[in-house]
Amino acid sequence: MEESSSRVDRTGLLALAVDIAREAGALARRRRAEGVAVAATKSTLADVVTEADREVEDLVRARLAAARPGDAILGEEGGATGAPAGDPTGITWVVDPIDGTVNYLYGIPHYAVSIAAVTGEPTAARWQQQVGVVYQPVTDELFHATRGGGAWLGDQRLHVGAPTAAGALVATGFGYDPATHEGDFARLRRVMPLARDIRRAGAASLDLAYVAAGRLDGYFERGLHPWDHAAGGLLVVEAGGRVGGMPDGAPGREMTIAAGPELFERISSAVYQ
Repeated sequence: MEESSSRVDRTGLLALAVDIAREAGALARRRRAEGVAVAATKSTLADVVTEADREVEDLVRARLAAARPGDAILGEEGGATGAPAGDPTGITWVVDPIDGTVNYLYGIPHYAVSIAAVTGEPTAARWQQQVGVVYQPVTDELFHATRGGGAWLGDQRLHVGAPTAAGALVATGFGYDPATHEGDFARLRRVMPLARDIRRAGAASLDLAYVAAGRLDGYFERGLHPWDHAAGGLLVVEAGGRVGGMPDGAPGREMTIAAGPELFERISSAVYQ
């Protein structure tokens, strides 16, 4: 049965997520220094998974199972692991072991470990995000948030920014399937009049963390999975921003949008035009 949100030990969940994210990030960075091998492809030939992705997720799953055996886990590489029948806690961990795998493969130092704990069904329209951690191993920046407790980078509280008269700095991404590119570019053309410039960095969790930190004004992308935005989405909300999309008005496969409240509406109007 689902644990009441008021009874969730967010402090304990956050401490665990931080410890595991740092350990997982150290492993990812070490494996990158040793050399990376492609293990398989996912949606297309361009969408890859490395041996390090699998090894890092195995570490995260093992640490979570040891620390909280009653929790469920939803991870990019290992899929969903349900809670034991006897003593479920109502907590699901939503994990992306290496967000930005293509960057990681190419040696571009822009990738992250993303870990969130949610209650309710592990889908964006129905969950309640309780804690979220996005850790970038190369810069050693750890973004974290708790439900109702704000978003933070270390001990610095985060706040979403607001566009200036020069326009908004907006990030986006493009799918790996060439058949989707025409629609992606059409949406980008509609958003461009709002923007002073566009960024395409290749790691959704970090795009969301940067919106929370005011390093980006907004972000939109089609094709995200729950593990891409579970932690980063909580960061944005707790930094005073809005996160939404489709289906059901929640971030998802059809669209994810994140920004401060006013810019969120303007990006949404452009994207859905």
